[in-house]
This record gives sequence, structure tokens and C-alpha cells, in this order.
Amino acid sequence: MAELPPSVFQVGTAAVPATQVEISVSCRNLRDCDTFSKSDPICVLFTRDSKTNQYYEYGRTEMIKDNLNPEFVKKFTINYFFEESQKLRFDIYDVDAPTSRLDAHDFLGRYECTLGEIVAAPTGQLEKNFSSEGRGDEQLQGTGHSTFQRNSSGQERFLGKSDPFLIFSRANEDNSYTVVHKTEVIKNTLNPTWKPFSILARTLCNGDYDRSIKITCYDWDSDGSHDFIGEFSTTLRELTRGPGSNNQYACINPKKKAKKKKYTDSGEVILTACKVEQQHTFLDYIKSGTQMNFTVAIDFTASNGSPSLPTSLHYLNPYGSPNQYAAAIQSVGEIIQDYDSDKLFPVLGFGARLRDNTVSHEFPLTFNSSNPYCQGISGVLQAYYNALQNVQLYGPTNFAPVINHVARFASASQDGSNYFVLLIITDGVITDMPQTTAAIVNAARLPMSIIIVGVGDADFEAMNTLDGDEVRLNYNGVYAERDIVQFVPFRDFLHGQYGGNIQMSQTALAKEVLAEIPDQFLSYMKKRGVKPREMPPSYNASTFTSAPPPS
Repeated sequence: MAELPPSVFQVGTAAVPATQVEISVSCRNLRDCDTFSKSDPICVLFTRDSKTNQYYEYGRTEMIKDNLNPEFVKKFTINYFFEESQKLRFDIYDVDAPTSRLDAHDFLGRYECTLGEIVAAPTGQLEKNFSSEGRGDEQLQGTGHSTFQRNSSGQERFLGKSDPFLIFSRANEDNSYTVVHKTEVIKNTLNPTWKPFSILARTLCNGDYDRSIKITCYDWDSDGSHDFIGEFSTTLRELTRGPGSNNQYACINPKKKAKKKKYTDSGEVILTACKVEQQHTFLDYIKSGTQMNFTVAIDFTASNGSPSLPTSLHYLNPYGSPNQYAAAIQSVGEIIQDYDSDKLFPVLGFGARLRDNTVSHEFPLTFNSSNPYCQGISGVLQAYYNALQNVQLYGPTNFAPVINHVARFASASQDGSNYFVLLIITDGVITDMPQTTAAIVNAARLPMSIIIVGVGDADFEAMNTLDGDEVRLNYNGVYAERDIVQFVPFRDFLHGQYGGNIQMSQTALAKEVLAEIPDQFLSYMKKRGVKPREMPPSYNASTFTSAPPPS
């Protein structure tokens, strides 16, 4: 069994190195619950929470129609920790209705194990019988495998009409095969051309360019009893040679070949394109010297309430838990400071009236424009507490100035050497939405991400608009190149399963708000064609710096 490369930056988790394990599942001799057809199985994976000892659904495979021996294409990818007992439960159901509710389907069987058992199994493959209502001859197979990237497409010619599709299978160490990809079905054609698809090379062949890849062709049938047309084998090394005589394959049906002397093949599969691309990870860039620059921006508008009152979001209780602003700074800062060698953070305030009676939306909390840096998270908190004693909470709530402030530095460093993250902590409704939208659309083309933490109980609907997970943000018809905003209301982590435990709430908040940073980082590098730099041998991989001081 082979591991995936060391896992990329997993924000909000423990600092212990983790490895990702990919689990493939197949079953044999499932119970047939359907009267007029075979069962339509699906596998549901549950993981057990070590704190509550409860199982929670982790993911589901696809449903395979009319099949008692399914080989699921969908894989489960899980972070593996050597020092933890990671308990897993695989439940098999016969899908009976178009609903996600599991109690609406027939339960076929269950198997429980640990991720360690799968990882430690000989050849990385674990086979166990599981019981189902007194029957014990059903078998679930789990294999741990691993991941890179390849694109390919194929074309096949047949002697008769069919609805063809291809299944790609990877050879395992014990000479068995695991299904890793299934193409779409092309109906009623003699010369199908399947769509290009991408697949990780470690999924396809365990990263071994000379490992056998079996490609099987079937004629699709609506009842699930697909007709076998033929098969052939190749390797990734052969596929990378591209179109040509080497990548034209006779599709052979062994039974027909054994029975018919004049049998040649059941058609021909022709490779039309193949491209291998190296997929760099977040960690590759960090190791090559890309510097992460973090800036904090704090809301000092009057809607927070007077800091001297216990009802204020800025109230400093000398005997109780930190307020939501301090808690958000601590939770996110404790993680991001690990990526800054000198632990110096520029911190800005907005929406305050200063001692000179001016209203500012991008003032340094140090009140020194030539040195906006605070030493460590404790320094950030100290500057925040001090600022509350030296400004008047005012308004309005304008985000655009602090976004444009950081964007100026990001604009001057677009070669991949620096990436900028702005953390905005706010209590209310944005009053410069058009300007903020324009600023974010502009920032989306720069090496920059924005985290917004909402504190208090205000209506944060507008914030969800800025977080372009579902609908890409646009301004005057110009769409943001990337989704760079992550918004999370802190109140979601103060109650419910966290039971008011501020420490647990802080940990969960940090994990949530930082989760998208690595992907946003990689999306910028990919769009700009920036690759990790070659570093001299003396390079210290732990060296990072803060953002340059504001002008």
C-alpha cells in the first residue's frame, strides 16, 4: 500500500504531520432485496468522533444499479494520523427511493474497522465478511491507495450498434484490480468519442508509470446487466507517448477469442490526447520561499456599543472570557502566527473617530503609520485594548479602504513570492457595499485572500453575498477571477455542540475560516502560471515575513 504525498496545509487542525489515505470499496455476494431486479447498492462511510463516541456520516459512494458485486468508483480520502485510533464504519444499503434519507432504503450490512487496519493490511487491501440479518457470506473490500494527475480521452469503433462506456482499473500488488474511473455512456453510436477527464496518477496507477492499467468496454443496459464488449491493458508511460500506433488498442473479448477461430477483436480503442501535469501543493510553495503576509482589520463603529458597558461587543470583562473580537483574534492568530517567523502583524482599525477629530477607515492600531506592526498575538491584543482607550467608536462600516490598503501591497508583488491574507472582524452591515464589491473584484486578480468574521447578532446577509461560494461576485458586469472571500459568523460556534465552551468555539472558528486559504492560494498560482521556485541548499523552510509597512 502506498501513501499519498504528505498532506497539504490543513488549517485549523493540530500541528502533527498528516498523511492522506484514499479508500476504495467493493462488495461481493450482496443480498438481493429487490423482487424483479437486483439490489442497487450504495456504501456510506461513517467516522467516529473521539470526544462524543458518536458516528457521523463522512461520505457516500455512487449508487450502482442492479449489481450484487459492486465496485464503487467514488473514493473516500481521509487524513491519517498514526497516533490516533480512527474508527470507521461502512454501511451498505439497497437504494429504494430518490431520497437521501438512509432509513428509506434497505440495510444490507455493516463493517467496522480502524483506518490503521486498512493502512497496515498486506498489500494495502483489507477483505472481511460482514453479517446482515443472519447471513454472513457478503464481503466488503477496502483498499488504501494514493494520488497525481493525468488527462486522457479515447475513441472506439465497434462492429455493431451499442451504448458504450469505459471502465479504468488500477492493478494492485496482489494482481487484483480496483476500479478508478468510469466514463460517460454514449448512446446508440458506432464511433463514440468520450469526453476528456482528469485523474490523479496515484489513483490511476499508484504513481507507477509502468503499472498495468486495465480498460474494459461495456455496452450499457438500463437494467444494469451491461454487456461485456472487450478489454485491453496499457500503462501510463505508454499513454504519455500520445496519439499514434502505440496507443491504438484492439478491444478483446477472451471468451469469443477462445470459441471463434476467425475472431480478431470487438473493436478498437484509440487514444486521442494525453497530458500529464504536475500538481503543486500549498506546501510546495511555502517550502520554496513564498511568504505569507497577514493583516488584521478591526471594526470600531458605534454599532458595537460603548466599550464601558457589559452589553458592548468591545466590552473588556476583567474577570470573564474574552469578548468576541479578542476571541476571534486569538483563534485565527494562534494558527497564522506559525507562518510568520518574526511574529509581526500589521493591524488596522476602521470606523473610529481619532483624537484629532478625524474619522478614519484604515488607521494603524499602533497610531504610528511608519510602524503598524504588533509583536505576536499578545501584541495585537494589547494594541486592540489600547486603541479602545484612545478612539471614539463612530462609523460608518466601510470595508473598501482596508481591502484596498492590503491590495496595494499585493499589487506590487504578483510574482508568487508573497501572498496576502486580510482578516476583517466586524459587527454589522456594510455601508459601502458597491465600493467593497469593486475592491474585492479587483483583489481577486491579486495574490490575496479575505477572511471576514462576523461578531454579534446582526443581519449578515450581505456578507454571504461577498462570499462567492455559490454565485461569483461581480461589479458592473465584471466578475471576480476567483472566490477569495470566506465569511463566518462567530455566533455559529458559540452554542450548540460547543456548549458555550469558548476554547472549543475558537478552535472550530479558526478551522472554518482558514479552510479555504490553501485552495485560494493555489488558484492564484495556477491562473498566473507561477510554479514553486528552486531554492538554494541553505534555504530555511521555516522563514516567513509579515506584510511590508504601509506607506
